[in-house]
Amino acid sequence: MSDRMSKVNSTLREVLAEEIERMSDSRLEMVSVTAVDTAPNLRHAMVYVDVLSTQGQEPALAALRGAARRLQSVIGAQVRMKYTPTLDFAIDPGITGGERIDQILRDLQDPDPSPQAGGGERSDRTWIAPPHDQAEEE
Repeated sequence: MSDRMSKVNSTLREVLAEEIERMSDSRLEMVSVTAVDTAPNLRHAMVYVDVLSTQGQEPALAALRGAARRLQSVIGAQVRMKYTPTLDFAIDPGITGGERIDQILRDLQDPDPSPQAGGGERSDRTWIAPPHDQAEEE
């Protein structure tokens, strides 16, 4: 990504985060703008957000999509650009994937196999790798 596009994405992220914070919609209370990916022609921007609770993700996305015109007008007023991009919103997949990896690592470190501890059922079996065939290497 070019320096110009990085600067555009960063500026849009800041403007959107500030405006979302000012909005009085209760569905947007725990929303953070994590990244913005603007198309090179500046006509479209994907806004990635993180919502603190998983139950609040869909209502927050609905509220953001409903406020897209307002957010676009704020961008038009605050940022000097050739075009004001249309906005689309999505949950940041990096945050979700990171949380999933973190949970897997916590489960691996948890010595208590009880379901109440979050570890679920565990097996005491050890996995043994199949013998390595030297003929395949030649």
